[in-house]
Amino acid sequence: MNLFDTISEEIKKAMLAQDKVRLEALRGIKKEFLEARAAKGAHNELSDEAAMAILQKMAKQRRDSADIYLSQNRSDLAETELAQLNIIQEFLPEQMTSEELEVVLKKIIADVGATSMKDMGKVMGIATKQLAGKADGRLISEVVKKLLS
Repeated sequence: MNLFDTISEEIKKAMLAQDKVRLEALRGIKKEFLEARAAKGAHNELSDEAAMAILQKMAKQRRDSADIYLSQNRSDLAETELAQLNIIQEFLPEQMTSEELEVVLKKIIADVGATSMKDMGKVMGIATKQLAGKADGRLISEVVKKLLS
């Protein structure tokens, strides 16, 4: 069963359980998936890789929105965003810890031969491809900066 079908099944379960927050989050995911399938050149198909990219984007949006709401003392709205973020993360692969990430990035830095911040672009290009779905881009960037400085 691909990710699109899994989301559809989860929507049915959320309807039966009358879980409004979960249902809203899942419907949002399905909407994004449907839009991606209907996009020009998609041929009404959505690969799991493309679905993962959509989920990562949605998770980042929820995280950023929650940060903004918290900075404006709107904890009620932040709670909703964080609840949806938790649901989206259920469908993403397990995220790496900063320690695991540092080990992988040290290896990438050694492979590339990076020695200073001038080489950050090279390292980030490889790291973001290798670690897609496994770590947040902001965290990757922070760790690379720390290791190169």
